[in-house]
Amino acid sequence: MELLSFLREQASGMLLPWQKQRSAAIRFGLTCPEIEKIVLENGLLPARYQRNMHTISCEQQLRIFCSKVAVVGCGGLGGYVVEELARLGFGTIVAIDPDVFVEHNLNRQLLSTLHNIGMPKVEAAAERIDAINPAVVVIPVQLAFSLNNASDLFQGVDVVVDALDSVAARLQLAEACTELKIPLVYGSIGGFYGQVVTQFPGDGTIQRMYANWKEGKGIEEHLGNPAFTPALVASLEVAEVCKIVLGQGNLLRRRALFIDLLNMEFCETSNFYQVENL
Repeated sequence: MELLSFLREQASGMLLPWQKQRSAAIRFGLTCPEIEKIVLENGLLPARYQRNMHTISCEQQLRIFCSKVAVVGCGGLGGYVVEELARLGFGTIVAIDPDVFVEHNLNRQLLSTLHNIGMPKVEAAAERIDAINPAVVVIPVQLAFSLNNASDLFQGVDVVVDALDSVAARLQLAEACTELKIPLVYGSIGGFYGQVVTQFPGDGTIQRMYANWKEGKGIEEHLGNPAFTPALVASLEVAEVCKIVLGQGNLLRRRALFIDLLNMEFCETSNFYQVENL
């Protein structure tokens, strides 16, 4: 009761400023995530989310906070995905990537800087999110995803986000999510082009998209990626994650969104056997 009284006294209307939230954590010996949950459970809203409130209710913000999302790959796509999830208020993010930053990441990877070249991408993700939203728990996993470790990596996860750059790995990811009965949001990029799909267990959409694939990474290996393509496709993936968790809107299920930024064209298809693999 003393904690709730303190929180309500410190709030401005229903909004609780970050410094007051932090003071409550220190005063009552709780972590920032623990305070955030109590705040949301009692109809208050951390002030950082005030621009969400006409789109995402306080109850929905709590649902987002209580969700756990795994992001497989923390490079071009994954860096943006992790940051946007954290800024939205997703409470737990499992960041999975075996790699360290190298210089050519600087053109497009949000988490890369001149100062963290050689640093594991997942460590950079955890540091970045701690500076942005300390109420979010980032679990850094410096491992390559595989079918063998999928059940451990995705324990308790509500949604998995594909931010990989390998067709073989994303097909394994689709298989693992099907077996573990976890929704998967797929995104791929190459040059000016991108694709987004949301797949629930049993849909098989991604597998059909790549039915004619033989080997190799896809066209990203040849076209590379400018700064804008990963930012856009990652944002679309995060929007799909948000809709899955909140159970609202029309998802990209059993259909694929194709993005051509060179000609500024967006189209959908369910004829997955004519897809050029990214």
